[in-house]
Amino acid sequence: MKIGDIAQRTGLTAHTIRYYERIGLLPFAPRDSTGQRVYDASVLTWIEFLGRLKTTGMSIQEMLRYAQLRAQGEATEAERAELLAEHRDQVRIRVTELQACLLVLDTKIANYAAAQSRTEKCKTQSNTKRIRKAA
Repeated sequence: MKIGDIAQRTGLTAHTIRYYERIGLLPFAPRDSTGQRVYDASVLTWIEFLGRLKTTGMSIQEMLRYAQLRAQGEATEAERAELLAEHRDQVRIRVTELQACLLVLDTKIANYAAAQSRTEKCKTQSNTKRIRKAA
């Protein structure tokens, strides 16, 4: 797959893909006869995984560490598992924090909805009183 194909399928820019390759997050892709990078389709799964790590707040340095361990093969599986377990713990803490924030937002929104409902009820009652007085 060419870099444009990878970009289109992953949503990353070609610049980002080249950057990831340059810093070591992606393996160097061999070049074809025209000098263009040719990626194996398996890179899509790896890029998706990197995207998940990024979304969950893993730093580039931590992702690089994971990528380096991955490149070393099976001998680093325990260390990779530990790195991911530590990151998972941080993600769980963040999810708990976000759930607490979501509860506050939901409560605020409900309070605004209730206040708006009371205001509309008061307006309706006021209009009804005016109509009765006018009649």
